[in-house]
Amino acid sequence: MTVDAHHHVWDLSVRDQDWIPEHSPLRRDFALTDLEPEASAAGVTRTVLVQTVTVPEETPELLALADRHDLIAGVVGWTDLTRPDIADELARLRRLPGGAHLKGIRHQVQGEPDPRWLLRADVRRGLAALADAGLVHDLVVLPHQLPACVEAARSAPGLTFVLDHVGKPPIASGALEPWATHLRALAALPNTFCKLSGLVTEADPATWTVADLRPYAETALAAFGPERVMYGSDWPVCTQSATYAQVLESARELTAGLGVWERTAVFEGTARRVYGL
Repeated sequence: MTVDAHHHVWDLSVRDQDWIPEHSPLRRDFALTDLEPEASAAGVTRTVLVQTVTVPEETPELLALADRHDLIAGVVGWTDLTRPDIADELARLRRLPGGAHLKGIRHQVQGEPDPRWLLRADVRRGLAALADAGLVHDLVVLPHQLPACVEAARSAPGLTFVLDHVGKPPIASGALEPWATHLRALAALPNTFCKLSGLVTEADPATWTVADLRPYAETALAAFGPERVMYGSDWPVCTQSATYAQVLESARELTAGLGVWERTAVFEGTARRVYGL
């Protein structure tokens, strides 16, 4: 079994994706029916579907989609972590059709102007509610926000944090620091995990090679260990730079030096364990 621990879907007739530039090739619908044949051809049998916009209507839609399609084993949705009734809202989501597929919550921290947004008192209360509910918190952040992630994870040892896209390192520039130092600090905490995803998006879309990605993948694998790293395609965002099959093949090349059980962790075991798939 291969698990794709990070992908999206959207329908622009239902809701605009205002983060997509006007003339981007991503400005069209991407449905699960588009992904299913590519996943099947690549040997991917289970996925984790992840939110894209911060509106309350999206998560119930994703849960209902998971309820209808066996490919989706889990959903990382969105809800306002600062709402005073966050615990009740999480319980409500779990009662909806497909609610059993809710595995985690993500907020678009990368878009918050405050680099310490995760450390606000109201956000911390929300994170505590996630821990109480047995859910995971996915972190989508930029490198300068990683120090706040470290503090947040340290202050909430009962909550599992999953870093999306290896913290979005500046691959196109070739720079490793200070991203690598911040990443290692996060990995030093036992309640943190990392997705080997989004690398081709941070590289030069026209000229990237596996060699360009390797220093960043190896830094993450050394810091977290394969048992705390999981593969994700970041489809369809990845299609700006590579096909679904190319992204998976690049990840397999980057992990070719690992042992068989370590590769099994990256491509199946870690995601199954962390998200309870």
